[in-house]
Amino acid sequence: MAGHENDAPPDGAVFCYTEGEELEITPAMKESYLKNGFVLIRDLFSAKELGKINYAISACPDVERNSIGREDDGGRKSTFVLWNHPGDDILGTVARTRKVARTAQELMGGDEVYHYHTKLMMKKGRVGGAHIWHQDYGYWYRNGCMFPDMSSVFIAIDDCSKENGCLQVLQGSHLAGRIEHGTVGEQAGADLERVDHLATVCPLRFVQMAAGDALFFHCNLLHRSFKNDSDWRRFVLIPAFNKRSNNPLWKHHHPQYTPLDVAPNDAILKCDRLTSSYDKWFMQPDEDSSFVTKGAELKQDAATA
Repeated sequence: MAGHENDAPPDGAVFCYTEGEELEITPAMKESYLKNGFVLIRDLFSAKELGKINYAISACPDVERNSIGREDDGGRKSTFVLWNHPGDDILGTVARTRKVARTAQELMGGDEVYHYHTKLMMKKGRVGGAHIWHQDYGYWYRNGCMFPDMSSVFIAIDDCSKENGCLQVLQGSHLAGRIEHGTVGEQAGADLERVDHLATVCPLRFVQMAAGDALFFHCNLLHRSFKNDSDWRRFVLIPAFNKRSNNPLWKHHHPQYTPLDVAPNDAILKCDRLTSSYDKWFMQPDEDSSFVTKGAELKQDAATA
């Protein structure tokens, strides 16, 4: 693949958060989101917050009970847990904090957003598999979300490096619009002919992050990650948001518009709940319908291309 490989995110896309303060969404942040497709905020979560999050991951019975495995084309497997409603437990509170939810909303233009879902991605050392090039909107469009008014927040629970499979993005690729996606093994990925072309004009960025950093990115930004060949894990939380005005046309395996109860930035430290007092609607392996209707057709196209 041609392009400017091994580059770190450009300076204009990297910002820092000061603990205890309100996060100001500056014009420079908005410009980076519009131009590059992402904004990286260092130290968005403190060591104390990460301690509570890690405790919840290990102690919450819902994590093991609802884990789903997905194999890459090499047979390596990563697992994830996905919940549709944030809940009022420790893990759910992460997406409801102002520094996450309101930041996503402002970067998306300021219109009201709601919680589309959150994924806990667990890529274990020597086991965790790769994720192929894709756009999140490549899935979500098929769920009846007509406009790319959606965003994801990649929150590093562990350090994310090239060795353990950090996120890679094609800077500015969101400006190309939605690319057709097809299935490859147990994953869905973008048309590689389009990806290869975009890689010649969009710099490839390895987003290496310290635990507590967060990457806010546009739903059409092409991204992938390699398998984890290190001895240490790479766990991340990824809340996703949709605009209220982009309410899906039909019911599917993620929620339609549901008002979001935004919480103060210190809510994680004040929360002691391991399970939510209301239904988080955990996704089960047979509930993902994004590629049910066209999966076979796309696989056939890929085989004959």
